Amino acid sequence: MVSLVRAELRKLLGLPTAWIGLVLGTLTAPVIVLLNAPYTRRAIAAGTLTDTTDLGLRDLGIGLIGPMILGVIVVSSEYTSTGPDAPGARQLTTTLTAVPSRRRLLAAKTTALILVVAAQAAVTAAATLTLTQVLHGEHAPTPAPARVAAAILYWTLTALLAYAITLITRNGIVPLTLLIINSSVVSVSYLLTKVTDLAAYLPDIAGAQMFIRSADVPVEIAPLTAGLVMTAWVVALLAVGAVLFHRRDV
Repeated sequence: MVSLVRAELRKLLGLPTAWIGLVLGTLTAPVIVLLNAPYTRRAIAAGTLTDTTDLGLRDLGIGLIGPMILGVIVVSSEYTSTGPDAPGARQLTTTLTAVPSRRRLLAAKTTALILVVAAQAAVTAAATLTLTQVLHGEHAPTPAPARVAAAILYWTLTALLAYAITLITRNGIVPLTLLIINSSVVSVSYLLTKVTDLAAYLPDIAGAQMFIRSADVPVEIAPLTAGLVMTAWVVALLAVGAVLFHRRDV
């Protein structure tokens, strides 16, 4: 199993699109912190920003495009054509020839994705929070280790969410487009919280409350409960994706 995970790690890190996700996910949050620093300083000085407990941590949400790309590409790459000479052939055919057990293949892919995204999240969180403290000094309190760990878990669960949706759809464009729009352009999940309190239990809204303390949502969820809610969503979607992956033809 270890050798299979290593093979999936090499395969994932050998994809150019995966490196786009790694670069974007790692650099976006620190760059935004740097660009927003003048405005943040003015807001603190003017007294319009009094609660700085989420300073730095909230910016980590901007980098979620990274784990989303990784979660999608680890599956969608298997459904790409192997070359112009055989447009109907897919990479998955070759993969299943080498690893006939679909259960072991999914386990290896899942493990490889978790390892890469968790490492990326840890590096990004450290860089973002360190830069925030350097720029804002005493106005940026050091977050508790549990909150940082929760942010890393949120990134990892987000990647697994994208991974599960792609397993279900067998298409990378649709889930990636929807996830990016929802996280950076117009949050449909957030808009739904204005319609019904139940929307607070959607995975992205609930999961953010694992480490964000000043979320603008109608229902406040305790960090542990928030983590369990998001994990339940991910497990359910992964289960559906795994069943479909086993039953479908290549």
